[in-house]
Amino acid sequence: MPTPYDPATDRVYARAGFGATVDRGHRPVLVVVDLTRGFTEPEFDTGSDLTTTVEATAELVAAARTGGVPVVWTAITYTPAEADGDAITWLTKAPGMRALREGSEAVALDPRLPYEEGDHLIVKKGASAFFGTALASLLTGLGCDTTVVCGATTSGCVRATAVDAMQHGWPVLVPAEACGDRAAGPHEAALFDIQAKYGDVVEHEDMVKYLTTKGA
Repeated sequence: MPTPYDPATDRVYARAGFGATVDRGHRPVLVVVDLTRGFTEPEFDTGSDLTTTVEATAELVAAARTGGVPVVWTAITYTPAEADGDAITWLTKAPGMRALREGSEAVALDPRLPYEEGDHLIVKKGASAFFGTALASLLTGLGCDTTVVCGATTSGCVRATAVDAMQHGWPVLVPAEACGDRAAGPHEAALFDIQAKYGDVVEHEDMVKYLTTKGA
């Protein structure tokens, strides 16, 4: 996928041996990261207008349903003790995240998304959907051989989840149109970094076809 960087930067990364293509499997899992209202709606202090991200993700979920691909959703949720205390270091660095309290509208999945009761939901406290959760065990139990990661934010939780998926041994595919961030710069930089080191940043229609047919 084209990068926003100049040819000189691309040459540096190519010389270093980055950016090879991952091997896609036939048992993918779609991991939708943190598309809760606190991230997808600008009315929330932690959010921005991620309408296009939500719409693209909904299309991927529909494709996954057609192809029999499992869908896993994640959400950041803090208990009152966590939100009001100092036990979670991330909340000292990013105090705005304290608003993501359990039971609040901010931590509800965006209602425009086609969540179903049979889907899996991972509640997390950190950036990566793997850190401190049972996600790795869940993907193993599902027989996953490839992770498709999308959601928000690209430079934060999506990137962290993609890195950890790779470190757990799963090839990673990241559909750019189904990822969103608060600003274009961090979004584009994260996609560049993922493409260079951790997974393949792919086109939307490519992922719709892949999820529908499981790479057949």
